[in-house]
Amino acid sequence: MNKKWLLALPIGLVLTGMIGYRVVFTLPEQGQISSISQGNIAPSLQCYRSDSAKPVDLNGELNVLVWNIYKQNRPNWHSSLQTLVKGKQLALLQEASMTPELLHWIKDNQWFGSQVDAFKAFDTTAGVLNLSYDTPDLACAYTELEPWLGLPKSALYATYPLTNGQSLAVVNIHAVNFTYGTVEYQRQLDALVTELLNHQGPIIVAGDFNSWSDARLSVMKQALEKIGVTEVTYQVDNRTQFVTGLPLDHVFYRDLVLQKAEAPITDASDHNPIEVSFRLKNNDVERPN
Repeated sequence: MNKKWLLALPIGLVLTGMIGYRVVFTLPEQGQISSISQGNIAPSLQCYRSDSAKPVDLNGELNVLVWNIYKQNRPNWHSSLQTLVKGKQLALLQEASMTPELLHWIKDNQWFGSQVDAFKAFDTTAGVLNLSYDTPDLACAYTELEPWLGLPKSALYATYPLTNGQSLAVVNIHAVNFTYGTVEYQRQLDALVTELLNHQGPIIVAGDFNSWSDARLSVMKQALEKIGVTEVTYQVDNRTQFVTGLPLDHVFYRDLVLQKAEAPITDASDHNPIEVSFRLKNNDVERPN
């Protein structure tokens, strides 16, 4: 093989990779929210708003599922998700791929979905997904680019009315993972904390934080200290751990009463789910007209 071909070969491989990347993945200019109802997907801009949202809790009880569902790559994701959402008023999913099967499942179970369109793979959107039985007041998309992979990780900031007249702010996050240092990790968290600093009332911050190092744990805790949240403690803790022994998934809360939390084992994803039960404070306060 002559020198000309030796030079052309790596260039050709790079060009092939770039073309393949563009064929497979589509990246929006900014994170966008898709609203999912009755099997229909309505895309919007960065934020979705509703003036007719109903309280997310049920008589002062708020049961929450937090789970990275691994793009529904395991064959039993459907049956496991069906079991895990039973009795829940809110489900916060990471790595949700809006396949026809997931879309039909959302419709059949009469959920309202808010998904961040972080990117599309073969025209199928992927990103964090909130499920509730009614719309949120507000849902906004946040993305942060993975510097090594060139694909965004996503987070969703949403607010929901409560039966005690308060507003619940919820952050569902899938944190950036493959980085050298913590600059991108810090930036993603800071953007969400800045939003939460303006919120008066209960807060839940949950998801896959990719907190696999002491440096990342330190950044995460320092950022969240600013909003006065407490980390959930578990009766049963089988949260997925990195090889360092550090858990990747977390739930933090403020101005709610923690009743129970556990992380059971499943083989339906590469992450074990988290199930948390809260009770509202001052639930005897009537919701204003």
